[in-house]
Amino acid sequence: MAGTVFQDTKLPLVLWFRAIWQVTNEKNGASALSIARALGISYKTAWTMLHKLRRAMVRPGRDRLTGRIEVDETYWGAPEEGLVGRLTEKKTLLIVAAQEDGKGIGRVRMGRIAALTRDAVHRFVTESVEPGSVLHTDGLAVYGGIEGYGHDAVVVGKAAETASQLLPRVHRVVSLLKRWILGTHHGAVRPKHLDYYLDEFTFRFNRRKSASRGKLFYRLIQQAVQVEPATYRALVKPQDIGGG
Repeated sequence: MAGTVFQDTKLPLVLWFRAIWQVTNEKNGASALSIARALGISYKTAWTMLHKLRRAMVRPGRDRLTGRIEVDETYWGAPEEGLVGRLTEKKTLLIVAAQEDGKGIGRVRMGRIAALTRDAVHRFVTESVEPGSVLHTDGLAVYGGIEGYGHDAVVVGKAAETASQLLPRVHRVVSLLKRWILGTHHGAVRPKHLDYYLDEFTFRFNRRKSASRGKLFYRLIQQAVQVEPATYRALVKPQDIGGG
């Protein structure tokens, strides 16, 4: 178990496997509270297990998105009075990429960024999307000039359609993400931990068409032995994202 998410655990592996089955078998995932109740363990232990497993939901060296990709930003957080447009003081800024699959949605990628800058956006795109792909975005300047990618930009204010009509896949994914956080986790997700909830949502969404829960169980165990271990301290105080 050394060098895996199970390193230094005092829990029997069968309990971990039961937790993994619970996480992968529930359509909308499992909260720490539901895992604690199902396994008869403390909330703190269940929370720690889930956060370690979320770190295994990103496969090392995973393939980037290809083809035509919608990219847009959104915010997570409560409404802020007196602020309009993209202004925010407390909300968390997210960026989402969704692969176009005919009229449907293929795979997705999402992440948290400190600010809506060219550096942050370009870094997300190059890490998430294969060069040669075409980016479908609104007319915001930060999405332009990414070397190695095609770009189809539509200025929302000048188009007949709304933003959700111009970029329907991203908006659909964002709506599902927010509904999942509010439903499964009752909105109790702190911004510093949000990255790992995004990883879980992505893991689930990209495997939503899988007919075998057993395969998802196997896949998560497989990835759990490929990622580096994380201490409880690292889970509680993850590193903040950098600026720009």
